[in-house]
Amino acid sequence: MTDMTEQDRTGAPSGAKDVPESSGTRRPQMTKRGGGDPATRGRTTIADGVVEKIAGLAARDVLGVHAMGSGLSRTFGAVRDRVPGGSKSATRGVKVEVGEVQTALDLEIVVDYGVSISDVTRDVRENVIAAVERMTGLEVVEVNIAVSDVKLPDEEDEEPEPRIQ
Repeated sequence: MTDMTEQDRTGAPSGAKDVPESSGTRRPQMTKRGGGDPATRGRTTIADGVVEKIAGLAARDVLGVHAMGSGLSRTFGAVRDRVPGGSKSATRGVKVEVGEVQTALDLEIVVDYGVSISDVTRDVRENVIAAVERMTGLEVVEVNIAVSDVKLPDEEDEEPEPRIQ
């Protein structure tokens, strides 16, 4: 029978070193293999479409934003939405440029009549920056917002409700 050392009886794997804990006992310290933090091994790329969706949804969440995109893009979107299998485009009215660590966004919005455009655009900018930076880790360097229209209370929506519920 072989003679076991104290380390072998504690179940510590070979190559481990004893490191004193605060209670005076010893615990095994594992040596890292592969060099460095696992989070730094490899590269992550985020597609433009991902950032566009995040920004589009974050902008729509702001009170006072009636729609996204220009009149023409909303008209085409309304037609596309009526096609079976079609869905609302979360990226309508959003264009982005994504680099390795930074991104820049251009938004086109329609605001509701009676709201302060400067307040709405400030809130959109804050919400979009917070959402994109939190979800992607990219630094948002700029958010340019173009207000292309104002939705009047008596105007009919360009995107009618579907007849079938």
